Amino acid sequence: MARICGICGKRHQIGHNVSHANNKTRRRWYPNLQTVRHQENGQVRKIRVCTECIKKGLVSKPTPRPKIQIEAPV
Repeated sequence: MARICGICGKRHQIGHNVSHANNKTRRRWYPNLQTVRHQENGQVRKIRVCTECIKKGLVSKPTPRPKIQIEAPV
């Protein structure tokens, strides 16, 4: 699964690790993705979204599922 935000399309950034001896090796910085339940067009899906989209309120979370109460046998 790709490490891409499902709403804004944010993906990894590429750069270098730089040691004290100034050796450079390639590295990646990944966005902080969370799996969230998202309601869209009346359907609920799980998508991977960055935390900035969650903070901005771009994710419309569905109402919690009603809990089913089971009666104990008498």
